[in-house]
Amino acid sequence: MGSIMRGSRAALLPSWSVLPLRIVIGYGFIAHGYAKVMNGPERFIATLNALHVPAPSIMGWLTIVFELLGGVAILAGAFVTLASIPLAIILLVAMFTVHLPYGFSSIKLRAVTAVGPQFGPPGYETNLLYLACLATLVVSGPGPLALDNRVGQRVDDRAQRR
Repeated sequence: MGSIMRGSRAALLPSWSVLPLRIVIGYGFIAHGYAKVMNGPERFIATLNALHVPAPSIMGWLTIVFELLGGVAILAGAFVTLASIPLAIILLVAMFTVHLPYGFSSIKLRAVTAVGPQFGPPGYETNLLYLACLATLVVSGPGPLALDNRVGQRVDDRAQRR
């Protein structure tokens, strides 16, 4: 009985194990894009300009749109491989232009004051985590409850009817 349970669990877990990654990564990108909109896109564009990013206005809006739409796509399990490409580029640009000088750790507790904890600038740890999760989704597939599965199933159904 124990080996039967282990076998079925081993078959079930790989497909469902990517679902939490999809949810967290999708929501994370949506939250970052939404924050840029709510803080005023012009602030993000000014940051890109200060970092000497070419065409900061265009790149700023592209980043916001890709974070929002790419986050929704990842969350829904739709076009995961395609959506992962611009999201990975955004992460790499942020890592090399902003986070790299601050080292690996994304959390640097400097002090705890009366107003709460005070943190230093974040390193590139979180960027690497997001990149690893995107790579896992691309290699493993979107898992269950993904729109990509429904589209693939419809294509298979049509091919079988012919």
